[in-house]
Amino acid sequence: MGGVAASALLLVAGPASAHVSVQPQGEAAKGGYAVINFKVPNEKDNASTVKVEVNFPTDHPLASVMPQPVPGWKVDVTKEKLAKPLTMHGNTVNEAVSKVTWTAEDGKIGPGQFQQFPLSVGQLPEDTDQLVFKALQTYDDKEVVRWIEVPKDGEEEPESPAPVLKLTAATGDGHGGGGDGADAAKTSTTSSAHDTATETASAGGSDTTARVLGVVGILVGGAGVAFGVLAGRRRTTG
Repeated sequence: MGGVAASALLLVAGPASAHVSVQPQGEAAKGGYAVINFKVPNEKDNASTVKVEVNFPTDHPLASVMPQPVPGWKVDVTKEKLAKPLTMHGNTVNEAVSKVTWTAEDGKIGPGQFQQFPLSVGQLPEDTDQLVFKALQTYDDKEVVRWIEVPKDGEEEPESPAPVLKLTAATGDGHGGGGDGADAAKTSTTSSAHDTATETASAGGSDTTARVLGVVGILVGGAGVAFGVLAGRRRTTG
C-alpha cells in the first residue's frame, strides 16, 4: 500500500501555500473501499506539527476505518453510536468512526516538511460525489489551525479549506477502483490455457516433423543400399 512513501517524512518547496488535503491511492469509487492519504504540511517556520485530528462526516458515516501505522506517531480511532444504523454486507452496523487522531511520539512534522497519514476506509456512500473531512492541526507552540471551511463550487477557495475526498462512479465490484480479482484470475487462466495449447501444438508439430524426417531418412537410406547392390552386381557381371 505504498508504505514507504506513505510513512516517510518528505520535503515541500514552500510551506506558505500548502494546506491539509486528502487524496485516494488510485480511485475512491462510490459503494466501494479505498485507501486514502491525508497530507499534512507544516506551514510554520518556527514550530513543528505534533498532532493531527481528522473529523469524519456525520451525514455519510463510514463504518470501516483502518489506519496504516506511521512510524513515530500514535493513532487513535474514535467511534460513536449512529442515530440511524447502517446495513453493510447484510449486517447491521450501529456505530461508525467519528474521528481519527495522530499524536507525535518519536516523530513530528518540521518546518518545510509534510507527512502523509494513510487510512483504509469504506464502505463509501453511493448518494454523494464527495466527502468532507474537517481537520485540526496542532503545533508544538500550542497553536491550533482549523481546516474546517467547506469549499463551494464556483467560489474561491477559502483561507482554511477542509480536506475534500472526491468520489468516482461505482465500479460494480464493491471494492472501489480495481476489481475483486475475478477478472484478473479469469485472464490469467485464459492466458495459461492459451500458452499450454500453444506449447502442445508446438510440441505436436515438432514431433510430426521429426517423424516425417525419420521416414524420409529410412527411404533415402534404403534407396542407397539398393543402388549399391545393383552397382556391385554390374561390376561382377562385367
